[in-house]
Amino acid sequence: MSVAAVLDLEQLEANLFRGRSQWPPSLRVFGGEVAAQALVAAGRTVPADRPVHSLHAYFLRPGDAAVPIVYEVEPVRDGGSYTTRRVAARQRGEVTFTLSASFARPEEGFAHQLPQLSAAPPEELPGPEEAMAGADEWSRRWFSGLAERHPFDLRFDGELPRVATGRGERVEPRQRFWFRSRERLADEQLVHSCAAAYASDMLLLSASVAPHGTMFGAPDVAFASLDHAVWFHGPFRADDWLYYDQESSWAGGGRAICQGRMFDPAGRLVATVMQEGMVRRRPADSV
Repeated sequence: MSVAAVLDLEQLEANLFRGRSQWPPSLRVFGGEVAAQALVAAGRTVPADRPVHSLHAYFLRPGDAAVPIVYEVEPVRDGGSYTTRRVAARQRGEVTFTLSASFARPEEGFAHQLPQLSAAPPEELPGPEEAMAGADEWSRRWFSGLAERHPFDLRFDGELPRVATGRGERVEPRQRFWFRSRERLADEQLVHSCAAAYASDMLLLSASVAPHGTMFGAPDVAFASLDHAVWFHGPFRADDWLYYDQESSWAGGGRAICQGRMFDPAGRLVATVMQEGMVRRRPADSV
């Protein structure tokens, strides 16, 4: 799989696009993939001098990776500084996903960021196989599948919570890693923003179950993304390393809140992510 293949949409009409999932046909569509494609569709209807600064999305139905996805873009507003688009993703005539995106003309203004990046550079961290060497067999197989499904190189900063929970431990709901596209991407900022939108959904919700001694993929855990938001703070490249710091601040009532921050190698905060998901214990008689 490649980022370019994920973001390659066919334009059917002025505001109508068609994409295909790059995941195996037997699986449901990955949430980050449909978010990235919807953002491509929205961005193709906006002048190139207005980069995206935020997206807000709802996952309404599971997507079928074997079926094409049609993206219908609604031009909501074209203002003097801001442009707004809404996108509906459809399969078999039903809306599976909606996204609102806002684009803005770059301008100067007050600037600060908290926190600052404090992390070892990716070159000093172990590669994927080395990082998972001490994990149980099931977790190693999971990681092998992760690397096959997503078009990014990964370097984990510290032990993944699922490795600890595989040993029966309960750990804090936080995980951190560097990622970058395996291929060189076009210079257009929209491409890099869409690549980051894809990556923003990787592993994020899984942080929420670490304090409970379990992991996604365990037979007694059901999960699904409900809504997702990303704020983009400035230009960056997704084919250079980005550091993704993820944590879960709350869980209850069958839901969990997770947030993340993406930094570039210079330590600039380039994106902030929030997600709510459904996370439930399956009844024992259904496992």
